Amino acid sequence: MGPNLGPAPGCRWRNMARLLVVEDEPDLRDLLVHRFEAAGHSVVPVATAGAALRTLDRDVPPDAAVLDVDLPGTDGVELLGELRRMHPELPALFVTVLSSGELMTRMQATGCPYLTKPFAAKDLRDAVDELVRPRPVL
Repeated sequence: MGPNLGPAPGCRWRNMARLLVVEDEPDLRDLLVHRFEAAGHSVVPVATAGAALRTLDRDVPPDAAVLDVDLPGTDGVELLGELRRMHPELPALFVTVLSSGELMTRMQATGCPYLTKPFAAKDLRDAVDELVRPRPVL
């Protein structure tokens, strides 16, 4: 019998993913990139919806998207609609400072999980782990 090549106990490499991160605040975008890369994810960071769409036009699709809701121009909810026209099953996590209003209502209507800024590192890690967790094929 050959060596066991599966993950070591506690190893989470099976859930590593390619993440599209769309956040217009440079400091927060850099922090998200740092945290996701430290967890072993591959990250494609962009600042605008337009940049996200251009990236998807020319690059490998992400496994999941982390989207700021209140982006300049096209907001995160509209962006999710565009992303899902290209990749209908794309999982997404919203990050927002909003707690009420029309944009918050539209975001909640997507059914996607969200975190309210500021959020704890553990909450972010847990939300992304759930987002990229392998799902059984039905």
